[in-house]
Amino acid sequence: MSESREWLVQWLRDAHAMEEQAETILNGQLSRIENYPELTDRMRLHLDETRQQAARLKACLDRMDEGSSTMKDAAGKLVAMAQSLSGIFAGDEVMKGSLASYTFEHMEIASYTILIAAAESLGETEVVRACEENLREEVSMAEWLKDHLPSTTEQFLARADTESDSAKR
Repeated sequence: MSESREWLVQWLRDAHAMEEQAETILNGQLSRIENYPELTDRMRLHLDETRQQAARLKACLDRMDEGSSTMKDAAGKLVAMAQSLSGIFAGDEVMKGSLASYTFEHMEIASYTILIAAAESLGETEVVRACEENLREEVSMAEWLKDHLPSTTEQFLARADTESDSAKR
């Protein structure tokens, strides 16, 4: 196997672990933000997309006779669980979660941009197709979050003025 192909496989495994981590983070956030229905609905949709993204990456690795990295997947989930649990103690959890989610989406966007360039240079058209689909979904989620940060902030502040204990939820 060429060194370039080895890098592509490594990066695909990293992206798969990243999607496993994202699934854990989204599940944690969704369990605690019941008073933001529009945000909750969009996060549920993105959770489904995230699961599909991980499946696409796994299919790419399988087609290349490679597998995902159980160690990386487990480490990503462990980190995500710690991140999710740390939000429980924040009085502004929904805001910190929005900030973290927006940042995470951009890390995913960069990752898929790199994967597409690498796959194109190696002629891996199925990897390109899968990563382009994942990239479109990540860009859409990042744009949605950006567009809704002002309204989420306004909702949070309104709740904070009237229901200080449950503003984060």
